[in-house]
Amino acid sequence: MRIDLPDPAGFAEVFKKTIGISFDSEVTGITTDSREVQSGDLYIAIAGERVDGHTFLKEIIDRGSDCALVNTVSKELTITQIKVDNPVKAIGKVATAWRNQFHIPVIGITGSNGKTSTKELIKHVLSAQYNVHATEGNYNTSIGLPLTLLQLTPGHTVSILEMGANQLGDIAELCDIANPTHGIITNIAPAHLEGFGSIKTIAETKGALFKKLNNGISFVNAADHRVNALGVPGESISFGLTPECDFPADLHHEDDGTITLTIDTKEIPTCSINLSFAKNVIACTAIARTLGLKWSEISEKIKSFQPPKGRCEVKNNGSFIIIDDTYNANLESTIAAIDYLQAFSGNGQRIFVFGDMFELGDSSLEQHRSVGKKCDEAALSAVLTVGQETIATDRAITNTEFHQHFDNKDDLLLSLKSIVNEGDKVLVKGSRGMQMETIVKAILAT
Repeated sequence: MRIDLPDPAGFAEVFKKTIGISFDSEVTGITTDSREVQSGDLYIAIAGERVDGHTFLKEIIDRGSDCALVNTVSKELTITQIKVDNPVKAIGKVATAWRNQFHIPVIGITGSNGKTSTKELIKHVLSAQYNVHATEGNYNTSIGLPLTLLQLTPGHTVSILEMGANQLGDIAELCDIANPTHGIITNIAPAHLEGFGSIKTIAETKGALFKKLNNGISFVNAADHRVNALGVPGESISFGLTPECDFPADLHHEDDGTITLTIDTKEIPTCSINLSFAKNVIACTAIARTLGLKWSEISEKIKSFQPPKGRCEVKNNGSFIIIDDTYNANLESTIAAIDYLQAFSGNGQRIFVFGDMFELGDSSLEQHRSVGKKCDEAALSAVLTVGQETIATDRAITNTEFHQHFDNKDDLLLSLKSIVNEGDKVLVKGSRGMQMETIVKAILAT
């Protein structure tokens, strides 16, 4: 990870007040990766489970850096080494001090699914009135979030921060760093169970966002029973496909299959057939209206929104359609993606290409079986699976006309190319580590 600092002088001043040490020379950027170091960077040496960043101090000198935040000083090197107990926590404290200079809405977003797509939609919609600062890429961890905050400038009028979690306490820690004024939990589902152990622990971890907003506003997804059950100490604004909330929504399908929402009596065309996207629109509308946007501004921004890369991204090679949902996968997002494929209008086969879902712990077998059962329910034309865990998916399928498991992507591609025809719709999905986007690229070239 690496950022350029928008205000090096201001950063140096905040750093000195927080850590008690001045820089010998101007720091113009921050990085945690020795391979990305540029001249003028402050290098954060992180002692991880597999790699210790302190072993790369000589490398960063060669790349032009002359300053590092460390927990162990190497006397053999001439580089300026600022010793702290924990470099990650230290830069987090600096980021908090930096963030506290800005009196603007700071929106924290967490949840089991849909964090990034919801963030991107809110960012796009709020740009109608605000100069938006937001998380980029995967900068949503205890090191990524501080780097995001340090890019806040006086010109920004709202900040949107994605908050990721892999274990108990992660969201509480990120909230302590960011001091959000608003928060939304998209949903609570059995994702990343390997790190949490149980859905109860996931709910406790995500729910920390609302607990930290005792003086702020929590946006509550009333349609998610686990989110709805969380305690909200501060102001609560609810939304969802239910009449009993502050922003109640109904949906209906247009003749072309796209979904139009009626939210609090106002019609919002989503221009999409994706139910997950429609749910994101409801959440975004609740936030946008609360922050003062007009209904017309919201509607226009929804129409012009383009989904992030790899998230139900529709691609057409002129012969058939590919739905690229390869960014990541867990049970809930996979079920939603199959619903999306099923909802596509027109003739042609509906083909699902599925790679392993990771980080599911002891529930992996049952969740991969559940995907197979969903494929049968959706009456898909074909299901092609690859990996180790998806063997269970293939074995759970009993009614789908064609289904086959493959040991590698090359064999899967040969089979896919032999069955795909003009007018077909092909959904490709799997966890990030499966790199299913390689299949998308290869089949589009057909």
